[in-house]
Amino acid sequence: MSFQAEVKRDLMRVARPGVAVGIDLGIKTLAVLADSTGEIRTVDNPRHLDAALKQLRRTSRVVSRRQGPDRRTGRKPSKRWEKANAARNKVHHRVANLRTDALHKLTAAVAAEYGTVVVEDLNVAGILRNRRLARRIADAGFGEIRRQLTYKMRRRHATRLVAADCWYPSSKTCSGCGAVKAKLPLHVRTYACDSCHLVIDRDDNAALDLAALAAAAVTGTGVAGDQDTPKRVSKPRGADRKTRATRPRRKAEAGRAGGATPPHQRQEEARDRTQAEALTLW
Repeated sequence: MSFQAEVKRDLMRVARPGVAVGIDLGIKTLAVLADSTGEIRTVDNPRHLDAALKQLRRTSRVVSRRQGPDRRTGRKPSKRWEKANAARNKVHHRVANLRTDALHKLTAAVAAEYGTVVVEDLNVAGILRNRRLARRIADAGFGEIRRQLTYKMRRRHATRLVAADCWYPSSKTCSGCGAVKAKLPLHVRTYACDSCHLVIDRDDNAALDLAALAAAAVTGTGVAGDQDTPKRVSKPRGADRKTRATRPRRKAEAGRAGGATPPHQRQEEARDRTQAEALTLW
């Protein structure tokens, strides 16, 4: 028997309602939290899947040596295959439960402490196409962190969640003077500013930039460029986006099979945006 019950709960007040925090997600450290007071904290990545890979390989090898089901011939699995498959599934379930528990504890602590949280609007599906980092990114659960923060902050505390645009150069922008680097490779883990000579960890710098974006949603109209603050150093063209060639839809034309477009007629779309489009208020 199952039943549902509707319970009315009062909103819980956060511990620091006037403090904003920026969260920079990563693989080496799961999250770097930098608040508007200048405090920086790091959350280590537990890497539950990496810890269980040896056991998963062993259980999967046992399953492959048993007589499994075959849909083509209608063969049913053997009892030994079902037992081995259950042992493998048990390892998968444990990893999933450990990951869910860690993410819930992290998001609940952040939602209960800060009045404003700034996160990046990451294209997780696109990041997972990197075959060298896909397994660790999926194990970290970037999308799940964003989803949990959204409903916990809205329903439990009625606080604000600000999502920075995925093209906002948080890692390339100096948290001290606002200068933007044209290029910053991923292997460079220390940010060194050429203007104010600030040397800081790359993830800490990105988290501080995200925390600074919260002031735009408070003093302005919700966009990063509409605020009464000194103008930042202008960034070079193409610092935050790459120019990609886009092809228009193919149309049947006379004299050309399939409506193909010659290379000289292809349009190029400069994917540069100003920082006025850097925020999305959720």
